Amino acid sequence: MNKQAIIISDISKNYGRISAIKQLSVEIQKGELFGLIGPDGGGKTTLIRILTTLLLADKGEAKVEGFDVVKDYKKIRKIIGYMPGRFSLYEDLTVEENLNFFASVFNTSIEENYDLIKDVYSYIEPFQKRRAGQLSGGMKQKLALSCALIHKPKVLFLDEPTTGVDAVSRKEFWEMLKKLQQHNITIVVSTPYMDEAVLCDRIALMQNGQFMTVDTPENISKGFKKSIYSIKAENKQLLIKDLRAYPKVNSANIFGQVIHYTDKVDRPDIINLENYLKKQKHRNPEIKLIKPSIEDCFIDLMTQH
Repeated sequence: MNKQAIIISDISKNYGRISAIKQLSVEIQKGELFGLIGPDGGGKTTLIRILTTLLLADKGEAKVEGFDVVKDYKKIRKIIGYMPGRFSLYEDLTVEENLNFFASVFNTSIEENYDLIKDVYSYIEPFQKRRAGQLSGGMKQKLALSCALIHKPKVLFLDEPTTGVDAVSRKEFWEMLKKLQQHNITIVVSTPYMDEAVLCDRIALMQNGQFMTVDTPENISKGFKKSIYSIKAENKQLLIKDLRAYPKVNSANIFGQVIHYTDKVDRPDIINLENYLKKQKHRNPEIKLIKPSIEDCFIDLMTQH
């Protein structure tokens, strides 16, 4: 039995002179929650559209559950669920009507697959008579996911499903995805949010249409070569300016209210750094050794490519 749900081999796609994705290759295992992580314009949506048979690649091959995305596109469309980045359900239909419509397209019913969608649908079931266009962002997201699941797909593709959604809804959404894995559904999700990367089994960090690395979030973090420090002071803008002017600086980047700093040497002289900052009129700077985040790793990989 084939263990791979998706096999991507040397896939490339150009839009005129613009290269959207370049020679991408990866294998995604059955039942895996796989993340495509990167900023807008990185190639995430193009790749998902190729895998969901909505777009033809210029070069390379891809298979979903053993079916070729070009030759077997009709078979693939029957076994996948797809949730595009933009809400694309019928806004003038109610929640229930939308779900019934998508169930009928696949010759099934809400009742038949209720066990699969109940963890998602339970949030919006009290509003089943409300028109989809009148739902909040988080509710629209849950309805779209319910519609993508109603036919019990083997592979679920989610293109930036949490963009523009509040923090609570984002958290609920990822909890729902983890529960869906128990049904042995392979999930491919794209997101620009680096904090969501750690919730995936494996991730591909994407930039300019290329995979910079593919691995588990834990292994990617372990691969960060330097010690990284969180530095905080009263004037953040002045702090970043002074850190970047420090003779031994390797990198200094703003992360919320703190600066993440790496030195040219692995174990820098922190007392020397602290004295330097005090000379620059920073009172009581806080310097802590921290674990690198996926975003730290992403920035570091960007500088190498």
